[in-house]
Amino acid sequence: MQQVKPEDITSKDYYFDSYAHFGIHEQMIKDSVRTGSYQEAIERNRKVFEGKVVLDVGCGTGILSMFAVRAGAKHVYAVDCSSIFYMAKEIVELNKFQDKITLIHGMIEKIELPVKVDIIISEWMGYALLYESMLDSVLYARDKWLAPNGLILPDRAVLWICGIEDKEYKSQKINFWKDVYGFNMKCIQSSVLQEPLVDVVNPDCISSSLQLRSFDLYTVKKEDLSFESPFRLNVTRNDYLTAFVVYFDIGFTSLDFPVWFSTSPRAVSTHWRQSVFYLSEELVVSRNETVTGSLSVRPNARNHRDLDFSISFQHKGKINGLVSAVDSYRMR
Repeated sequence: MQQVKPEDITSKDYYFDSYAHFGIHEQMIKDSVRTGSYQEAIERNRKVFEGKVVLDVGCGTGILSMFAVRAGAKHVYAVDCSSIFYMAKEIVELNKFQDKITLIHGMIEKIELPVKVDIIISEWMGYALLYESMLDSVLYARDKWLAPNGLILPDRAVLWICGIEDKEYKSQKINFWKDVYGFNMKCIQSSVLQEPLVDVVNPDCISSSLQLRSFDLYTVKKEDLSFESPFRLNVTRNDYLTAFVVYFDIGFTSLDFPVWFSTSPRAVSTHWRQSVFYLSEELVVSRNETVTGSLSVRPNARNHRDLDFSISFQHKGKINGLVSAVDSYRMR
């Protein structure tokens, strides 16, 4: 397929190559939690990087590659299949790193490297952690290109789930369709409920939270990314439960100076925000009651970069009585 340079990109190209546009990279770079955590993990651990060969999977503008060079890396192979590659090449040359950074345009699964690498760095996380399935590429790179005892950064990911009361916002989002300038469009409501909302959640809305699943990037396998995890949420106050929220923490733990950051509603906001799954029917919950259930996450069969979610739950409350439900969602 003929590659399209940034200056020649049209809206049609953006549909297939959304990471070609500088705007999304501006948003990510300006995310101080994201970029600052990577910078700290790399540049504060110079002894780890000095004289090492590094692979940057999905390099984007090349900023992580340049952090690695500034930390003393011997050489960096920076790989990206998006047309941002052309801008990254200019950026590397502007900063006079062309002798230290080799840019490779293509999918990590199809390129070749002349050597094994000592360190893999990548910013692979998507909404709800796994959206877009970029972790698959990091695991492929790990298995093919990482030298024995090599490092992966980041190397830990933890997925969390919490329950929230967000009745007013849900009403604005869902009930809006009942009266649109005097017209009834409530047939859209079911579709709205089936798509998670990516937004910043008010931490005051949280009524319960739980660590759902953790991933060790040294040992996790591709098949582990489709899973079903049970949960048991202990309610901390009398409230409504209108939605479940999924967020994640990321750790650079195999370093002299480990670094963690969180996308929790209680942490500084990031461009990932949180993923909100509105329930078809809200619950009335009381302090010390329990909501049990399971979260199923799988790549969509037709488009593996989309995620299919299923949340089943059960609650026996003083007011609702016994309530059981299964809600399905797709993130796309």
